[in-house]
Amino acid sequence: MERVYLTRNIPKAVSMLKEYFELIIHDSTKPPDRYEIVKNVSNVYAILCSPSDNIDSIVINAANKLRVISTYSVGYDHIDLASANARGIIVGYTPNVLTNATADLTFALLLAIARRVVEGDKLIRSAKWSNIYEYNFMLGRDLEGKILGIIGLGRIGAAVARRAAGFGMKIVYNSREKKNIYEYLSLDELLKVSDFVSIHTPLNEHTYHMIGEKELKSMKRCAYLINTARGKIVDERALIRALKEGWIAGAALDVYEQEPLVASELIELDNVVLTPHIGSATIETRERMAEIAALNIINPYKGLEPIYRVK
Repeated sequence: MERVYLTRNIPKAVSMLKEYFELIIHDSTKPPDRYEIVKNVSNVYAILCSPSDNIDSIVINAANKLRVISTYSVGYDHIDLASANARGIIVGYTPNVLTNATADLTFALLLAIARRVVEGDKLIRSAKWSNIYEYNFMLGRDLEGKILGIIGLGRIGAAVARRAAGFGMKIVYNSREKKNIYEYLSLDELLKVSDFVSIHTPLNEHTYHMIGEKELKSMKRCAYLINTARGKIVDERALIRALKEGWIAGAALDVYEQEPLVASELIELDNVVLTPHIGSATIETRERMAEIAALNIINPYKGLEPIYRVK
């Protein structure tokens, strides 16, 4: 029987895969280290991995029988595609299914930073709320009539735009492909006019540190940055300076440059809302992701196409 190595114990995927394969499972909440991955991939038919697993050329070359790499995510920048392609290895991923969950979280973060929800929660929990109604107390920003700039109008970006339209926001966007739904702007123009900037582009050599000091300084001082895409799209050191020195009003982040590590300077700031990479973290979404990740392995084994294959 062929073997499959899972870097996480994902119950739905396990129940599906065990009908066809012998399973090697990393049964811990902590991700496996490089040594463990390399040790377990020899003679496996497939690897089911997560974004925190670095499936590089060393791992791929250690897996002499490897036919499929299936990642439990929409992002696949943790996989060395060149090495996989050179070996004819199928790389599967889980797009589409997490679109609405990630868009919901994006808008939750946008609302939280605009209306200072986390600051208010901290105030009450610290027993420091003393004034019932004061003009300048906890003032936030309206959404209606504000400009939302979306960087990357793919599935998730478009879903965020639909939610924003319901709040009466004006949508502008920058993306690889121009679409006729909303107003297209260059990245420079988008950053200058937007009251809120939301990032939904994949991480690659072109988008690494796409938002740095120059871009942050070109934003409005009253603007907010939201990132639920990939942490390395934003230069985190520049963002910390921007938040400390008032280049922008605030930020809401679900992703970071060195996950699961989060810079202490970010944690200490009041004008930033932080969540632990939970864009797809709903019961329904994670179950469907597990199904697709498993089928991306099972289907090729049965001579069928994976549900979603990285081209």
